[in-house]
Amino acid sequence: MKKLLLSALAFCLALGISAQDKKDPELKLTLRNGDSYSGTVKIAKVTLTTDYGKLDIPIKNVTSIDIGLTYDKATEDKVIALVKQLSNTSEDMRRDAHKELTGMGIKAIPAISDFIYSQKYVPGNFTDYTPEGALTDLKATHNVDDDFTTKDVVNIDYTYSMGGVVDFKSIELKGKYGTQNIPKEEIKHIDVIYTPGDGGDMVFTLYASKNISSNSNGGWLKTGIQVKSGQKLMMNSSGQIVLASLSNNKYNPDGKVVGSSTTDEESDVSDYDGSEYESTYPQYGQVVYRIGEYGTTMKAGAKYNGTVTSSGMLYISIYETIYNSANTGTYTVKITLK
Repeated sequence: MKKLLLSALAFCLALGISAQDKKDPELKLTLRNGDSYSGTVKIAKVTLTTDYGKLDIPIKNVTSIDIGLTYDKATEDKVIALVKQLSNTSEDMRRDAHKELTGMGIKAIPAISDFIYSQKYVPGNFTDYTPEGALTDLKATHNVDDDFTTKDVVNIDYTYSMGGVVDFKSIELKGKYGTQNIPKEEIKHIDVIYTPGDGGDMVFTLYASKNISSNSNGGWLKTGIQVKSGQKLMMNSSGQIVLASLSNNKYNPDGKVVGSSTTDEESDVSDYDGSEYESTYPQYGQVVYRIGEYGTTMKAGAKYNGTVTSSGMLYISIYETIYNSANTGTYTVKITLK
């Protein structure tokens, strides 16, 4: 069944490619030491090897990647041998084993952790040099949290998360001041900042049960699209939602109540171009957007065609001042940037 779901996800991702990308994607790398770097990479897909098979994910569908700590059989065998040496009656042997363990680098952390918390591990009688102490030293040296994971986690379309091993050993990042080659083991998190090429588009789903503008926990969907002042932005939205927070009324992307006496089927969709004489203040149930995490909330409605007036990350949501998780329904939002 899981293999079937993996195949279905791969098929859905293939259908989601709607235009040929002309620009290299931009990545923001957060390193384990707290530093961050941004730049472009030449990459079309991310290859993720899971327990159930291999998945090639188009880069435009990847939201972010959390890098786990992985190790191979050779590392495991060496760690086990050195941990056992820490029980040797010779202090010199114990000291040498501890020194070699802590010198193995970040890859030793998951191997030590897995072994000492397994049934195979038998604690030694000496307390001067211990595997627990070596593990603590390694975590401190490499800025690794206690809750680290041994798998890479790829977040896809803000909807799916899949664990496995991402197939790369380093990233060649082209930034403002040149090209840097950053080893995978130094990376903690990757954000993909996608800018579609001319005529390219992306499709997103807003869930009324989550993507509400007043929801402080994921209410605003981060599209991953970096916009620049002066670009043409087009948004076309469809669907229907029910807002439990507003007497279970049904709404369309324009924020109009479906079936109300003031709304007929032909007037459900309007074309908003962002002109100054039109009010930018949103209505309940309406598709809205903002540029930047703390940008001004602007209405988009069912059909928006305007010019971007500031630069930053594009966020979209459904406007409502009260969040209720009992809301139902979805809006499909197609975004085109030129």
